[in-house]
Amino acid sequence: MRIRKLGAAALALPLLLAVQSAASAQQADPLVAAAREAESELRQTFTNLQFEDFGPAPVKGPIYQASAGGRIIYYAPESEHLLFAEVYDRNGHNLTALAQNTAAAKKLAAIDTGKALAIGPADAPVVIEFTDPDCSYCRALDRFWAAKAAEGKPVRRLIFFVSGIHPEAAAKAEHILCSPDKEAAFKAIYAGAAPKPLLSCADGQARVKSDAGIVRNIGITGTPTLIADGKIISGFRQAEIEEFLAGNKALADADR
Repeated sequence: MRIRKLGAAALALPLLLAVQSAASAQQADPLVAAAREAESELRQTFTNLQFEDFGPAPVKGPIYQASAGGRIIYYAPESEHLLFAEVYDRNGHNLTALAQNTAAAKKLAAIDTGKALAIGPADAPVVIEFTDPDCSYCRALDRFWAAKAAEGKPVRRLIFFVSGIHPEAAAKAEHILCSPDKEAAFKAIYAGAAPKPLLSCADGQARVKSDAGIVRNIGITGTPTLIADGKIISGFRQAEIEEFLAGNKALADADR
């Protein structure tokens, strides 16, 4: 009798597995159908793009937008993903760029450019620059500006010092601001000079403190950060800077 029961169980097991497999397939079907529908909609909406593959993304749940250091980022708390991306609508409008420009306009309104250290010709295109004397990318940007000036594309740099990242940044910024020739001192420090002792003065200390307040108030967290034509450029993003220079050159040529 026991052997019969075991035999019946053995016969029932494949049937049970088949039923479970069919049930799982039925549950998966809506997901598969949803994926196919999404792919079809993607291809129909963005007909100018050729998609090579399509599949589920690791991001789950709702996605939120935030601003940090002049950049728009996206956060998916359910899957704990942080996305550094650009979002476009079906008409090709860059919604991320629009959000960045709105944030830049707010930051620009909070900046007293009269308190900046100005470097470059007074009639050149203006760039607001947040910089750190010990930031390697800031030094690379300074060399880039020098190369562009040599090409006949100078800019007017309105400098604010970010002194809370590297330990000697405040002292070096103060040295520059206390120097008789501030532009020469700036270029020397950014070229790697390490004068001993660094100059110190009450006016330089006050200006470094003032810059730190501006940096804190508008939320600058990385260097270099530029505001050019009302647009925030976070980091030494050469392509975006070249685009800014090309746009201003086109305007200058049109005015001639």
